[in-house]
Amino acid sequence: MNKEREQFGSRLGFILAAAGSAVGIGNLVGFPVNAAKNGGGAFLVVYALFVIALCLPVMIAELAMGRNTQKGPVGAFNQLAKRSATWSIAGFLGMLTPFMIAVFYTVISVWILGYLFMAATGDLAFLATDGTFGSYISSKHIFAAMFAVVAIIYLILKVGVQDGIEKLSKILMPALFFMLIGLVVFVLTLDNAAAGIEFYLIPDFSKITASVINGALSQAFFSLSLGMGILVTYGSYLTRRTNIVGSAKMIALADTTVAFIAGLMVMPAIFSFNPDVDPSELSSSSVGLIFVLLPKIFLALQTTIGFVGASAIATLFFLLVFFAAITSLVSIIEVPVAYLMDEKQQSRQKALSVIGVVGGTLMVVVSLSMGMVGFLSEMVSYGSGVKSLFDIIVDIFYDTILPLNGLLLCLFVSYRWKKQSFSEELSIGNEGFEGSFMQKYLNLSLGTFIPVILLLIFLNTVADKFFAYSLFGF
Repeated sequence: MNKEREQFGSRLGFILAAAGSAVGIGNLVGFPVNAAKNGGGAFLVVYALFVIALCLPVMIAELAMGRNTQKGPVGAFNQLAKRSATWSIAGFLGMLTPFMIAVFYTVISVWILGYLFMAATGDLAFLATDGTFGSYISSKHIFAAMFAVVAIIYLILKVGVQDGIEKLSKILMPALFFMLIGLVVFVLTLDNAAAGIEFYLIPDFSKITASVINGALSQAFFSLSLGMGILVTYGSYLTRRTNIVGSAKMIALADTTVAFIAGLMVMPAIFSFNPDVDPSELSSSSVGLIFVLLPKIFLALQTTIGFVGASAIATLFFLLVFFAAITSLVSIIEVPVAYLMDEKQQSRQKALSVIGVVGGTLMVVVSLSMGMVGFLSEMVSYGSGVKSLFDIIVDIFYDTILPLNGLLLCLFVSYRWKKQSFSEELSIGNEGFEGSFMQKYLNLSLGTFIPVILLLIFLNTVADKFFAYSLFGF
């Protein structure tokens, strides 16, 4: 092990950092609505089963590869596969994917910061006006917010793993949790909030279809940051004392808990605002809910808690979402930064500068594709219609490549690194692992049914996104 490599200072710091990478915009808004649209409590049950049975093994495998090699995805695949050309591609995808995700995720974070500023300055009526979101994201004002977001990320990552990522997570994750709890308590006092809770929690198993099952699995896989190279990179910062299996369980529990509690905030608020709402007609897009629907709910609160109260609640909400976005962005960008440090022997500051220049240029171009430049806004037509550059990046690197990355990792751990070597790594820091049920389950699942399921998700995503066709008829 390289003694000079940065490490997390504590197990708690690592768990909070990894949970911060997983807890993002999709957890706070997308998850509750997906649950409501797909059987409420029944969806929650299916989701929890997938987290335990499918996602947890993949998470453990990523962490084990990182700690064993003390490298990010590129270095880990190269070292364990002895620089096999085939597996080098898998490692490269594990680095490129988070870099491209960071581009569009930063753009969304910029929009959130802009809305946070407008909510804090009392512009609720403007935020709730139809057309505001479209006009804002196609205005030049976003570039000032972009500079601020990039500066925040740069300052956090510049100081390193312990003093940057870990300290940030120890502050923002508890703050995020307490803000979320505070908003839940407030929302539950609203009229008709009980109807939202009932719809969110009472299982309706008649709604469980193949489509719902696919949606629950995809949500679980994406929610836990799997296939992004983040957990391989974070695993490389772990000490040999760390119990990987136990830590992975805590990360999954924290992520799922936040997503569940977020549902107690979002669904009662929607039902309170519109008692006759049909959840099946809600958009599953987190972007649409955050920037179009929820501002209208906040504005409506003025009739009950006044202008100041409504503005305070809106500000708290956007601050909550911004904190979630920042914790995710820090972990996502750390992957390509670690790549330049490990494989190109660059200093952290130089690596950040390179990522900042290349990534920043792409962020500007992607922002221009949101209505400012016609060519970028309507680049190509496929699947469901005309796509902007922003749409293309999301479709390829978020929706499509992630399950492919997970598939490749499962096959690699089981058949190239070998199950015995994998088990030996997990036994370090976990004396009871050898011969346990968890060992047997990991060795079985990662080499058999999990790759099959991820392959099916990947193929169906390609067919759906790019050809508007479902392989399974849903």
